Amino acid sequence: MANPYLPNWEYIPDGEPRVFGDRVYIYGSHDIAGADAFCDHKLMAWSASVDDLNNWQCHGDIFHTRDDRDHTADVDWTDGQLFAPDVVEKDGKYYLYAYMVGSKGCVAVSDRPEGPFKLLSQYQYPMPDDTDGFDRGIFIDPGVLVDDDGRAYIYCGFLGSYMAELNADNMYEILDGTYQKDILTPEEPHMFFEACSPRKVGDTYYMIYSIKRPSCLAYATSKSPTGPFEYRGVIIDNGIDYPGGNDHGSICKIKDQWYIFYHRMTNGTIFSRRGCVEKIEILEDGTIPQVEMTCLGFEDALNPYKVTPADIACVLTGEAFITERNEFERFITNIKDGTVIGYKYYDFGEDYSSKTMQFVAKLRSLGCNCHISIVIDDYKDGEEIGVCDVKIDSTVCRATVKNVTGRHAVYLIAKDKVHDEFAEMFANRALFELESFVFTK
Repeated sequence: MANPYLPNWEYIPDGEPRVFGDRVYIYGSHDIAGADAFCDHKLMAWSASVDDLNNWQCHGDIFHTRDDRDHTADVDWTDGQLFAPDVVEKDGKYYLYAYMVGSKGCVAVSDRPEGPFKLLSQYQYPMPDDTDGFDRGIFIDPGVLVDDDGRAYIYCGFLGSYMAELNADNMYEILDGTYQKDILTPEEPHMFFEACSPRKVGDTYYMIYSIKRPSCLAYATSKSPTGPFEYRGVIIDNGIDYPGGNDHGSICKIKDQWYIFYHRMTNGTIFSRRGCVEKIEILEDGTIPQVEMTCLGFEDALNPYKVTPADIACVLTGEAFITERNEFERFITNIKDGTVIGYKYYDFGEDYSSKTMQFVAKLRSLGCNCHISIVIDDYKDGEEIGVCDVKIDSTVCRATVKNVTGRHAVYLIAKDKVHDEFAEMFANRALFELESFVFTK
């Protein structure tokens, strides 16, 4: 499944991936397309077989702060939005840690990883309500680790990081004397911002989190769940050649492959985020080399001879953005002179007999004569393999382009045809909206 890995109408940011049994589950916030604020008043769960990551099953709503058409609220002390949850398994039970904006958080429990989850308790702790980080029991962005010895730890924080040990017998009570602050400092080297997500790999404890350049997910490691944690680097940045925003996610091993789960922005807003995933490596010394954003998701390569939906672009410059008309129609809009739209990576195969192929794009012209330069490998220094003219009334445009073989990134670069004399006057006009494209032979 390409990025985004869930259906294109679904918005699950802040994804916490967990493998339970033979399925991988994703728990996260739930955004509403085109909203003017973060998150919803419900949480949802999706899962896929570890043997088939191309087919994700929706398990519906799993926890609520408001009544809806199918459910009553699961809490009675707030109706605030639900942000960035986590779920862990302990002794055959599944525990959901809920962050509710501006209100005391809680733990819910289920006999099944897909829920639904029922309220177990608000957090119980011996410290005063105004303790740094716990902030009247809100526990912002909780991330939970159940260690091999059965002990459990909770990590949280915004602009400051905090942790404590949980009573593993009930999973909601903070043990006295275990509270720590600044496990990751807001200054150098950690530059902690938010989004604690703990994982254990072998005998090393990893903390995945967002740094003060919040488009970046970074990581720190320790030989103990209580630290100290050493800053190790950035795993992914969702703001490189793309409309960046905050980021939140974690790492997960599915069979023999490690992944980083994260999210990207749509709809011209930071409040409308879709989940994405990239393959990563964890080297023998524990290092995770930084990876680039791609369109690949769980795939090894895209097929250029199948229709590519425009909205899976992983490079998007010049104020263009992905948006939607409804559940069925998505496109890239606000495309101007010089806008670059990029897709990584296609496998064009090994056809050495053909000299040319066709590029066909489905789009909606906005009354401008312009063209699309089709470039491979690098949008600044790559090879232009063809040019596709877009007329003022185009809905489909075609061009004969050079045949290529092997693996390549493809970049579509918009060029206005306005005369140089008037270029500055029309520099900010939108040229067309792109829905999809395909290469044919």
